[in-house]
Amino acid sequence: MNLYQSLLLGLIQGLTEFIPVSSTAHLLVAQKIFGIPASDATFSFLVIVQLGTVLSLVVYFWKDLWKILKAAFISIPLLIKRGAGKRNTGTLDADVRLGWFILIATIPALIAGYLLKDAVEALFQMPLLEAAIRLLAAALLMALAERLSKKDRPLEKMTWLDALVVGLFQVIAVFPGASRSGTTISGGMLRGLDRRSAACFAFLMSVPVMLAAGGYEMLDVLKMPDLSAFLLPLAVGFAAAAVAGWLAVKWLLGYLNRHSLYAFAAYCALAGSSVLAFHFFL
Repeated sequence: MNLYQSLLLGLIQGLTEFIPVSSTAHLLVAQKIFGIPASDATFSFLVIVQLGTVLSLVVYFWKDLWKILKAAFISIPLLIKRGAGKRNTGTLDADVRLGWFILIATIPALIAGYLLKDAVEALFQMPLLEAAIRLLAAALLMALAERLSKKDRPLEKMTWLDALVVGLFQVIAVFPGASRSGTTISGGMLRGLDRRSAACFAFLMSVPVMLAAGGYEMLDVLKMPDLSAFLLPLAVGFAAAAVAGWLAVKWLLGYLNRHSLYAFAAYCALAGSSVLAFHFFL
């Protein structure tokens, strides 16, 4: 993989990780177009470059993440005070609850990612077929979320059951070609969250999962015999993904204030059908 390819892959990763059109599907298609072999090194590159988009999330949501972290440290004293009958502020309660909800939503994907790692890597051997399947699945899921959900509850009204359901939807995103943002935003909407609240929670809950996936894959990268030659392309892809990811998050949250997911569903349906035809007939 040369620097030009790593730059383009990083930009694709950053732009499509949060916009619900399946970043992995687009990366799989780009991998095929560029003639990049489906190797362990390529898989490691695609996973670790996601850390660039994690950085963009941390930068964009740093105030929210900081409040959640502070709330996590004081949650135990808070429970003790409650047990003693003392009152606490609603803002503090909201931060504590949101931190616990992120934890609840994270657990299913972490377990699935660990148990299914080998199966997920094997699916990268059929990049176009897997991309097509996941694009079409994302299109159907987003269309159903728009059609069936009420979309009338803000993030403050979220419950632990909502968090668990969205976490189960995130398990789908463990497989290559599935849209993490598309599946988790749809999961939140199907639980009645409004579009922007569903997107915000989807992005916040993705931070620990993406960090865990990237960190775990980094262990394999450190064992690579040609590690020195791999680091520069990885750094270029990481930086490109971070910048593009920040821009994508900012744009999408503004977009969802005024628009539905139907445009993304239509795009995924068209792209998935095209990739499927390409796989079978070309």
